[in-house]
Amino acid sequence: MSELINNSSGRKELLKHMILELHEGRAPEEIKKRLVELMAKIPYGEVVEVEQELISEGLPETEVLRLCDVHTQALEGRIDLSGMRIVPPGHPVDTFKRENRELEAVVKKLNELFDKVEELYAGIGPVAYYNKLKALFNSLMDVDKHYRRKENLLFPFLEKYGITGPPKVMWGKHDETRALLKNALESLSSASYNDPDQVKFIIDVHLKPAAKAVTDMIMKEEEILLPMTMDKLNDTEWYDIYRQTNEIGYCLYDPVVEWKPGGIKLGGTSSADDGNIILPSGKFSVDELLAVLNALPVDLTFVDRNDKVKYFSQGKERVFDRNRAILGRDVRMCHPPSSVHIVDKIISDFRSGHSESAPFWIQMQGKFIHIEYFALRSDTGEYLGTLEVSQDLTAKRKLENEQRILNYGNSGMAQ
Repeated sequence: MSELINNSSGRKELLKHMILELHEGRAPEEIKKRLVELMAKIPYGEVVEVEQELISEGLPETEVLRLCDVHTQALEGRIDLSGMRIVPPGHPVDTFKRENRELEAVVKKLNELFDKVEELYAGIGPVAYYNKLKALFNSLMDVDKHYRRKENLLFPFLEKYGITGPPKVMWGKHDETRALLKNALESLSSASYNDPDQVKFIIDVHLKPAAKAVTDMIMKEEEILLPMTMDKLNDTEWYDIYRQTNEIGYCLYDPVVEWKPGGIKLGGTSSADDGNIILPSGKFSVDELLAVLNALPVDLTFVDRNDKVKYFSQGKERVFDRNRAILGRDVRMCHPPSSVHIVDKIISDFRSGHSESAPFWIQMQGKFIHIEYFALRSDTGEYLGTLEVSQDLTAKRKLENEQRILNYGNSGMAQ
């Protein structure tokens, strides 16, 4: 048998044979045990090739999807990653991995809650326990952006290289995970948090499988998908993915390093008039528009018509912290459970035309903060989204009399 598994074709045939045995109804645990016994290491590319060959030979993608968990779990820790290239900070692969670490941290916190139901019920109380669970699952829902970047940015390049089967299988696993997470949140919303036995049941039946699906995908991604893509894609293709990433957003992590691959022309953005953004009352270059938005003495956050956070300004003095991990996220997931009903009310009233703005003002750390939401509409009245405008008015509320002469205050420029 050693001569069979010590060469590429032999290893692949063995893996394919065992997956087909699973397809024919052999016991999964028996197959898993045999795989572990016979395969000390298998290069990551061979796993992908086997899945591609099985689909090409007629095994339905849905069946490969069904068998995927068993053979990947059996291979966990046995896939040879020694040939994988090291990527610099800011590279899309580096970002994928750092997001995975954040997802693992959330799942770790969930597992701690799962293991201490009765203890925490008696300590922090059922309401606080329930809110912790819901908040953590809201965080896990952010994985949708991680998956969409793979599906819409990464998979098309693999298809260009003729690798179509494994991305379809992984996309199917993404959808399974999304469904499990949605079901987990729905079960939490319908549960009576005063009944610990019911919560335990929901944890075992709905929450644990959803959390496990997230971490299982990390293994498939880091031991199979990402090493293979590093072999296939060049820096020009990775940079194309990098430039489009902001359009979808990040998952629980905001990259702090800008990636600039060498040997590639780093261009700006294309637009209608020689690099300008044309508006009815004038035009801006991208740099000019960015400078104008960030010079405004307010924080701006734009939520589009699909309730996704699409943009926020980055002025020098922010009222509320923002990072790019919220881009593409449902705005409800950016608020604590106790205030989601207010968010829903504002959006509902804006969408229906019942209201055009919603002002609030609060005292925060000795500052007077004014927050106002505005409905954004097209010329025909179509709802486009919501703009949040936040401003620290502490100093302005103290102004008295008039100032009619030039005075830069403490800036040191003129007095």
